[in-house]
Amino acid sequence: MFVLPPPPRYPSQAAYNLAVANGQAAPMIETNNILSHPTGPQYQLVVGEGTYILKEDLHLATPPPHPSEAPVVNPNPLATTPQPATAGTKLSLLSLSSRTTPPVPLYRVDTNRSGNTGYHASIQEHPSEGRTSGDAGAPSSDGGDTSVTGSARATLSVGSAPAFGEGNAMLSGATKDIGKRRKPKNNIAKSNSSFISRCIVHENLSKRLQDRPSDGYFAFANINRAFQWLDLSSPLKAEHLTKILFTKGHCLCHDINQVTKSQSHIDLIMGFSTGEIIWFEPISQKYTRLNKNGIINPTPVSEIRWIPGSENLFLAAHMDGSLVVYDKEKDDAPFLPEEYNVHTNSSSESSNGSGEITAKIHIDKSVHSKNQKCNPVSFWKLSNQRINAFAFSPDNRHIAVVSEDGTLRIIDYLKEELLDLYSSYYGGFICVCWSPDGKYVLTGGQDDLVSIWSVAEATIVARCQGHQSWVTAVCFDPWRCDEKNYRFGSVGEDCRLLLWDFSVGMLHRPKASSVRQRGSVSSRLNPLQRQETQNTTSSRLRSNSVVSAEVDDEHVIDHPVVPRASTAMLPPVMSKVIDADPLCWLEFTPESIITSCKSGHIRTWDRPRDGTNESDANISTMS
Repeated sequence: MFVLPPPPRYPSQAAYNLAVANGQAAPMIETNNILSHPTGPQYQLVVGEGTYILKEDLHLATPPPHPSEAPVVNPNPLATTPQPATAGTKLSLLSLSSRTTPPVPLYRVDTNRSGNTGYHASIQEHPSEGRTSGDAGAPSSDGGDTSVTGSARATLSVGSAPAFGEGNAMLSGATKDIGKRRKPKNNIAKSNSSFISRCIVHENLSKRLQDRPSDGYFAFANINRAFQWLDLSSPLKAEHLTKILFTKGHCLCHDINQVTKSQSHIDLIMGFSTGEIIWFEPISQKYTRLNKNGIINPTPVSEIRWIPGSENLFLAAHMDGSLVVYDKEKDDAPFLPEEYNVHTNSSSESSNGSGEITAKIHIDKSVHSKNQKCNPVSFWKLSNQRINAFAFSPDNRHIAVVSEDGTLRIIDYLKEELLDLYSSYYGGFICVCWSPDGKYVLTGGQDDLVSIWSVAEATIVARCQGHQSWVTAVCFDPWRCDEKNYRFGSVGEDCRLLLWDFSVGMLHRPKASSVRQRGSVSSRLNPLQRQETQNTTSSRLRSNSVVSAEVDDEHVIDHPVVPRASTAMLPPVMSKVIDADPLCWLEFTPESIITSCKSGHIRTWDRPRDGTNESDANISTMS
């Protein structure tokens, strides 16, 4: 039976009709989410282990513009005027079950193993370093062993790391009683804030939460100015549990706290195109606004994640090139940089020979500052160009940060020190992730390549060629990784999903590559090094202006670009156009691969199951 969509959701129908008549609003109708089950060979992914088949396509409804938004009349596609920050549909997955944890043997290797790369051995430098940073907070009701954003990924900790800010008595400690965890202050369903346009809560929310299976996934998804809470385990998954419509701000990123999650409490943070941040507890429908009106940083939030093991602290990347740590329970105050913090990396400040200080991280406020009454907890300035993404390492000690200036930074965020800086082959980096064991970092960006970086060896391992446009998301499949072999996926603006298999033994450097010893002068001063662009030249760091015999033992922070002729190239094991619109997000779960695109299609691809998918694929192909 065909059901008409609901009418446009505006303050009044008369106001909307008047806006349309005056040409101030496009005649759009907000529809419901649509769930479909496409079939056919074009909805199959054939890989060596079997055939992945599209299980379902959930199309999220795109809300119409708010009446207060200025209409864009005849937009010029070639215009260079700044456009408002926006993002495609991204998901944060949450499972309250422990069965989604990948095999434990994957997580035996510590990332800080190599003494000559600045990654120190696992020596206790702090009284509490013998415990993981996850121990700093109270454990979740189910062990807290599911993921970071997108959270089918495991948060098992590798090695030993103290909690972020450990030793600073001014930072709030963990809540011992799980039942007494604080919730945000304001009711979002009854809010009169001009930032929130409307909140729609499912009429049977309590019953749906009570009847759902414990091992299913919740999904939190953004689409334009809307944010939806979905239950992917329900046959009624197209019906949102909660839908929030914002006035002008677009939610660009979000994350779930894996430490505080329980059947009765979920801590969620959202970063917006206006720079504001919302701490939201969806079960009680309570929320709190942080960085209100951009009082700390007015630029959009491009990435946001809870700090591993912390109940209250989260890290936000702003588009002015800064990383800011907030406390969800603290009030905001106008921020002024603290003057005494000028050191920036493991060798403090360095001179490039002309007296110019080439700092890589400018610490405007340290986590060890005694001034912790208000947000921010810490404030680091990395560059003058936007930070596109960052990811925490499995050992809860390092972060990998990628920027529009084409740099990948490996930072020890516990010490607030830069360890390594790499540059892209061309253009900016867009996405980044760590391997489950912490040995490798993946990046994707505007050079249409996926790059594999070895953390311990401080070098690029391979470049992966197969995309025909910008790479927007990369992710490892922990259920198909072991100690020597890795499976990862990537999606891009070319609407393609690519799967890759990688092992160090299978890589062969091109014949044009000459054999050089790592740490030698020739390896640092490559004659084939590309002509650096202005923005990368300004970010160069020379650890010593005089070449000496000690260069072999000295840790070089800034690594030159390795030419393509000297780097192994890895082809994909599967490449397919899976959507009509550019893809922007990718995640692996035990049962499936989940992708999303900029127009709101969330597609779930079932893994091969003991020949079942293969027989289904043959039947659909014959038909």
